[in-house]
Amino acid sequence: MNVEVDVKVESKRPGLANTSVKLVLGIAALVAAFAAAMLFGAADTTIRDLWQVFFSQKQGDTVTMLREIRLPREVAAILVGSALAVSGTLMQGLTRNPLADPGLLGLTAGANCALALTITMLPGIGYFGIMVACFIGAAAGTVIVLGISAVKKGGLSPLRLVLAGSAISAFLYAVSDGAGLIFKVSKDVTMWTAGGLIGTTWGQVQAISPFIIVGVVIAVLLSRQVTILSLNEEVAVGLGLRTVYVKLVLYTVITILAGAAVALVGNMAFIGLMIPHIVRAMFGIDYRTVIPMSAIWGAVFMLLADTLARTMNAPYETPVIAIIATVGLPFFLFIVRKGVKLTS
Repeated sequence: MNVEVDVKVESKRPGLANTSVKLVLGIAALVAAFAAAMLFGAADTTIRDLWQVFFSQKQGDTVTMLREIRLPREVAAILVGSALAVSGTLMQGLTRNPLADPGLLGLTAGANCALALTITMLPGIGYFGIMVACFIGAAAGTVIVLGISAVKKGGLSPLRLVLAGSAISAFLYAVSDGAGLIFKVSKDVTMWTAGGLIGTTWGQVQAISPFIIVGVVIAVLLSRQVTILSLNEEVAVGLGLRTVYVKLVLYTVITILAGAAVALVGNMAFIGLMIPHIVRAMFGIDYRTVIPMSAIWGAVFMLLADTLARTMNAPYETPVIAIIATVGLPFFLFIVRKGVKLTS
């Protein structure tokens, strides 16, 4: 059993040299996307300005704008793209459901709901309090969806997860909207939860980045276990994997990553769905490769989406969630049409 599973996994993993080349290309794409995001926008900037941001103490309107406005925004885009892509990758591996993303378990809806209630009831709580509320909301949404899905005998199934996640997400979003209307702060709630990077500050990035970095690192360290779980539950148990413990840790990581992303930029859909599929098409099904590559390409995608949102109608800004949804919805329909089977 041991040898058979290892052979199956290794046979689907590209050679080391090939993987190294793709890793270098991925990092190069990330650097290029970051440079483009810093250079393009409503304000005219040059490569010299960008050089001075990192390698000079020179002050000036353009350089200050890049350091204090655009740089934290693009760092946040990297963190959020990585967090959502990795959390979606873990979700698809654990549930063996190709339609899984952080929204499936009610994570983003729970975090949005907690954020809205915190803004309405505790307006002076500060950013750290909002971040903690998002973690709690994401965890609560996950527990509710998993609890409802597991009520029926036979355990969890992709179909029950999708149905329970959709129902609970709709309910939690309704609670968010209702809280905004009742307390007459719907505009403030909508501005925060609509999904965007406008107004991101260094303080927010510094508060949230440790959680995302630690979450991604833990996901990479447990990538072999995710690969085994993605194949078959019985195989994992037969190999001596402590499935309950590993799943608990991984669901905690998913909750932290999704909650942190919502606390930083609000609701972002489809990234956690698209990136894992794209990465698996490029690298195979071994999560030792898929998870770190998802972090890189999720960051690249988020940077490109934010750059397009800022430039396509400059000096006005298009909501970045609209850009992502324009790509994500056809991708979702493509995955469904491709032949996803959801057994009950």
